[in-house]
Amino acid sequence: MFKQLLVFSLFAILVSCSPRGSSQKKRIAQGPIQLGGVFRMNEVEDFSSLYPLSITEETGYQVACQIFEGLLRPDSKDLSIRPCLATTYEIDPSGTHYLFHLRKGVYFQDDPCFPSSRGREVQASDFKWCFDKLCEKSDINSMFDLTFRDRVVGANEYFKSTVDLHPLSGGVSGVKVIDSYTLEITLSHPFSSFLYILTMPGTWIYPREAYEMYKNDLSGHCVGTGPFMITRIKRKEFAILGRNENYWETDTYGNSLPYMDALHFTFMKDKKAEFLKFRTKELDMIFRIPVELIPSIMGELKDAKPGGADFRMQSVPGLRITYYGFQNMTPPFDNMKVRQAFNYAINRRDIVKFILQGEGIPGEYGVVPPAFNNYDTAGFRGYSFDPDKARKLLADAGYPDGKSFPSLTLEINGGSSDRNKIMADVITKMLKENLNVEIKIDQLPAAQNLEELNETARTQMFYTNWTADYPDPETFLTMFYSKHIPEKLSDPSVLNVVRYKNPVFDSLFQMAMKETDPKKKAELCREADQRVTYDAAIMPVFYDELDRLVQKSIRNFDANALEYRQLSKVWIASSEKAK
Repeated sequence: MFKQLLVFSLFAILVSCSPRGSSQKKRIAQGPIQLGGVFRMNEVEDFSSLYPLSITEETGYQVACQIFEGLLRPDSKDLSIRPCLATTYEIDPSGTHYLFHLRKGVYFQDDPCFPSSRGREVQASDFKWCFDKLCEKSDINSMFDLTFRDRVVGANEYFKSTVDLHPLSGGVSGVKVIDSYTLEITLSHPFSSFLYILTMPGTWIYPREAYEMYKNDLSGHCVGTGPFMITRIKRKEFAILGRNENYWETDTYGNSLPYMDALHFTFMKDKKAEFLKFRTKELDMIFRIPVELIPSIMGELKDAKPGGADFRMQSVPGLRITYYGFQNMTPPFDNMKVRQAFNYAINRRDIVKFILQGEGIPGEYGVVPPAFNNYDTAGFRGYSFDPDKARKLLADAGYPDGKSFPSLTLEINGGSSDRNKIMADVITKMLKENLNVEIKIDQLPAAQNLEELNETARTQMFYTNWTADYPDPETFLTMFYSKHIPEKLSDPSVLNVVRYKNPVFDSLFQMAMKETDPKKKAELCREADQRVTYDAAIMPVFYDELDRLVQKSIRNFDANALEYRQLSKVWIASSEKAK
């Protein structure tokens, strides 16, 4: 009965929110696909924000990337660059001038912020306005450093003018509207990954009308151009995204995308409960399998007769590192030998084998995961388990056998299962056994943990992870660029949370950013990676394997190393076809 009420309520919401006051008509599929249905998934953490300039965590990204779009997007299979709101682009021989030709007939989603609540057509001036906002100083803008800073002509100058409260007229000088459907962007120097920058949340498009109407409530009133649009959100419980009936994209058969009627996100923290809902088909997909269930799931898939299992597993090496961070600017971790001692004192292979059940790669390389193509890790000097070397380094740092070592608190994300706590217990036990240091564990809710990391330098040691923004090693190395550190220790440091500073690393990183030859750039990135690894700015624990369980009825759901989900092209097979 409860399920029937839930389905009826969801249907009522979707119908009541159909655009332009029209009633939904039955769609007839062309080609070998099926239309309709609701894709149900769970995120174990609530989102912090859905405003493109404030998205800094995975859950917010997974919801918002179905609502917003930019000039370009990654391919859901191989992550190569694909057109989105720009149909074509041109790059001049210098590699600094980009000309984008916009798609005509793209409309913002219907919303009360527009006259008669009807979305208007997107034009080049909308990108200009959004890119100027990207380069403004604001408490809700976390994307400037990752995107246009030090790259786009005039971006730094415009940002400074907004800090001084005297914004330059004309906005960012390197972003120009040529005509209604043509946009020009000029870089200060060639940057080989700039097209990938234009796939990131900070460069997604949204209307000025929504920003001016909703102000600080943009997460609850998202207005984009994407295939799905918000119909109802209840924070910490669920988010329902209905089909955008006016979406611009069609498939090769002439079907209007998206295929499905709606997406239903829940925010249930218990991974075991999530798995049970998957097994009862109340969820269509779960991401990250509880490690304690991996052996039985793998056994079930192995023993199933051909076509017998009613679900499938997708697994790819991830562009993601899980690590323990140190506050590099304050004692005791301002001493490099202390950081190195901690790195040698933990057995990463045992952690992956026994805690992760083999679902990961021990973090014995650098900060850049080995999953990158054409990134040579041969001969790389990382950290293997060596307790004798760890004890000697700690003694050299002035703490023989851990004597006089200050008491520490390790902050971890409470997370969705016991894994984070179990891992913290094991690692602190290893540090006690091998270095004789005492570390207290403080388990915080995810949102509070993220705020502690970004907003203050009080956190001495912490658990976190980093996922690539796009498939390039620089997206990991940027975490250690000293230009991302604020002048005051009390000011937020959103990117370089460990506040690592080394002029040699900075020089290598800057050269890599300007290098256009792929081979030379990879070499520079590797040198920078080796520098920050030797300095032990962080303690890598493991590199992720990205695992999903997906119901057999779900089709065209690509897996990739960034867990980028292009749900507009996913469809749900009937029970007959799913067999």
